[in-house]
Amino acid sequence: MISSDVETLVYGRKLSSVVPAGVTEENMAKQFNYMDIVMKLHYLRGVYFFTSSAVQGLTITHIKEPMFRWLEACCVTAGRIRKSETGRPFIKCNDGGVRIIEAKTDKTQDEWLEMKKDDYSLDDHLVPNQVLGPQLAYSPLVFIQFTWFKCGGLSVGLSWAHVLGDAFAASKFLNMWGQRMAGTKSLQLPSQVKTMQADQIQLPDEAEAEPLSVRRVGPVGDHWVAADNCKMGTFSFQLTASQLDDLQTKVASKNQSGKLPPFEALSAVIWQCIANTSEDKEPNVITICRNDFHNRNENIFNNNHILSIVHADFSVIEAEVSKLAELIIDKSIEENTLIEKTVEKDQGTSDFLVYGANLTFANLEDVGLYGLELNGHKPTFANYSIYGVCNEGVVLVLPGPEPVKEGSGKGRTVTITLQENQVTQLRKELEKKWGII
Repeated sequence: MISSDVETLVYGRKLSSVVPAGVTEENMAKQFNYMDIVMKLHYLRGVYFFTSSAVQGLTITHIKEPMFRWLEACCVTAGRIRKSETGRPFIKCNDGGVRIIEAKTDKTQDEWLEMKKDDYSLDDHLVPNQVLGPQLAYSPLVFIQFTWFKCGGLSVGLSWAHVLGDAFAASKFLNMWGQRMAGTKSLQLPSQVKTMQADQIQLPDEAEAEPLSVRRVGPVGDHWVAADNCKMGTFSFQLTASQLDDLQTKVASKNQSGKLPPFEALSAVIWQCIANTSEDKEPNVITICRNDFHNRNENIFNNNHILSIVHADFSVIEAEVSKLAELIIDKSIEENTLIEKTVEKDQGTSDFLVYGANLTFANLEDVGLYGLELNGHKPTFANYSIYGVCNEGVVLVLPGPEPVKEGSGKGRTVTITLQENQVTQLRKELEKKWGII
């Protein structure tokens, strides 16, 4: 394990702010949709590793200089939370700015990655520990940390309030900064949309039932963080394209034609392994989180998920894994309309949790994780995790590192957050049954 002096591994932190280059229109604001509201207690945390050759010649001045124009285009990310007369929160585009942290470590990237094998939480020191509140009106929505390694490499750590948007929006945001650094002029810029105030929304008829994909919690006030019911742990593993291909073949049943899709195959395997290691009852109900690409507006930052419930009315432990995969593919029940009705009817008297309300599987395979380029170089590795996960846990299926050879196919990175006492058991189960380390 990592010694108690781990805090000294990253030092010399310098805090600053970057604001939009021009003054934003006085009445510019972003009103939250219902999916933004149910995500308000969650935070996305991303880390990108770049080699010394990728950042050769870059200084903090080179890094920050293009940010001013970048934030002018993305002014909502530099805003602050306000509340309307009805109490409904929104983002006021007041040019409050994005927080920047500069830091150093005496470790090389290779040493860091070797140490991380024993303690995955090491990456927490590369990403700001941000939550909104208790001084909500003064809390930045975005923090970015630049950590220089002894070898000359750089990590970019992103802490992103999920209420701003999902992983697709967050990655687009950083990718645009990379384009600005490269001098790209013709960027597709997110627009800031003014929507009607909460008291202008006509409430729908009373919902017939509570959605199962979200959990209602007591209002948290101006400190947007859920109460910790239990200690959670996070770990991550990678599958190459060939390993993924083997897994898909193993999971498919004799009755299926062709291989199962990667996300469904991985979800089925991990679902059963978690059921095998659960000290309580096995998770028969799971939440599937997918990108609603049909309705995604590429010019707007928002949360654009499809949340669905999958229910197994049989033993998950004893089932064929292929049957679990078929359930996810064919028997997912979408709950977005029900969630929207619930949020609008609630009118802020409660807050909600999504990740970990049930065991949650998020399909982030198409997130532009490797779209951020510095000096024409992509990151050697990039990953996202979630802060604010409820006790049932979350599994993120993300794109793996870019293949070395063209045409060799892409693997996947899987990041899992579970109750801490389950993590070691799950890793052993995945290795024993599926050869996943």
